[in-house]
Amino acid sequence: MIDGKRVLIIMPAWNEAEGVADVVKEVHTTLPGADVLVVDDGSRDGTSAAAGSAGATVLRLPYNLGVGGAMRTGYRYARERGYDVAVQVDADGQHDPRHVPELIGRLGQGADLVMGARFAGTGDYETRGPRRWAMLVLAFWLSRMARTRLTDVTSGFRAANRDLIDVFARWYPVEYLGDTVESTIAVVRAGYRVEQVPVAMRARATGTPSQSPWRATLYLGRIGMIMLLALSRRSPLGARLKTGR
Repeated sequence: MIDGKRVLIIMPAWNEAEGVADVVKEVHTTLPGADVLVVDDGSRDGTSAAAGSAGATVLRLPYNLGVGGAMRTGYRYARERGYDVAVQVDADGQHDPRHVPELIGRLGQGADLVMGARFAGTGDYETRGPRRWAMLVLAFWLSRMARTRLTDVTSGFRAANRDLIDVFARWYPVEYLGDTVESTIAVVRAGYRVEQVPVAMRARATGTPSQSPWRATLYLGRIGMIMLLALSRRSPLGARLKTGR
């Protein structure tokens, strides 16, 4: 329990055997009141064994679905077991678990989804080129939609309350970037309250960044397409519906 709430840390992991155990141990040490679920997204190495040996509950997917598919699995687990809060923490060590109580605290103040923002005055994380341009454009439009300042809408460090756990267990985008951008647009359009807290991100402890130079070049175009599709088609969530649980 953290602040009287049952908290599940969901950690999607793909070929992170080298460092996932250290991340799980850090979460357990920093957040002794939280449970840790590692969703092994079809890894070909010893990710599941490493996470389990560090004390995490492990769900292993038979093949790689991407972050969105892994997170939907995690949200279903959280819903079935009645957790009040689900927090996504990456398995590569970039997300500092010391910020988790800040995310949860903002949920307690009325937000439904809280993102850890890299560009909100804390830390020295930087990105350049097309990736940065895309983030600035997204931040501008989503801030207008959400009627609050959002500077890092592609952040995967996020906390969801019980209402959104139920929503995301039923619907969560699996396409590249859909798990961050499209999901955020959908919940804003449905009337959920989205906010951010400034956090300091760390460099990857292990593994290889998913953004190659070629993918970075395509990033702006992908973002634009996802945003246009998310705004033009009917919201998959409809209007906000309280679960009453």
